[in-house]
Amino acid sequence: MNKNIFHQQGLVSRQHREQQSGHKSVILWFTGLSGAGKSTLAHAVEKALFELGCRTFVVDGDNVRHGLCADLGFSADDRQENIRRVGELSRLFLEAGVITLSAFISPFLADRARVRSLVKHGEFIEIYCNADLEACERRDVKGLYAKARCGEIAEFTGISSPYEAPVNPELIVNTGVDSLESCVNTILDYLKLHGVLRAE
Repeated sequence: MNKNIFHQQGLVSRQHREQQSGHKSVILWFTGLSGAGKSTLAHAVEKALFELGCRTFVVDGDNVRHGLCADLGFSADDRQENIRRVGELSRLFLEAGVITLSAFISPFLADRARVRSLVKHGEFIEIYCNADLEACERRDVKGLYAKARCGEIAEFTGISSPYEAPVNPELIVNTGVDSLESCVNTILDYLKLHGVLRAE
């Protein structure tokens, strides 16, 4: 890093923002196979949090590929850089007092661990959207799995590229079998139990 670049501290702190909003800021990191329901669940949780008066934002894998990460492909190095950028973006939202919901396949343990290391203990909540490959292929509205099996998409997670499931995530939600409402409630209960939200 350039030695002439310095971190600037604003007059409004993260703590000020949290006090104003009435909740703590955290990163909710949704990981799982393509089609496991990460984005659907993240948006449903955001809606529930918004209705509680929380400040939230969903960072979605497809959306950042249209802008922030439009210059990246899907090689191993580009995937790593994609997650690095999203991790840094999520950290900025954390400092802004926002509950940030990041929904990414993020298939590799090392990449997720790197994002976790950016913030303090308890601020990165890894949510494993657990759905088996068969369930993901059944709900594949984009037809990506079919293309991957035909060789039209190289290095596709779950088919020609591995997915490294979380070893000790904060939460496992069985999105392959449980209802969306049940999964949302599981996450909200966790946030209340751990003091991110007011229990009432």
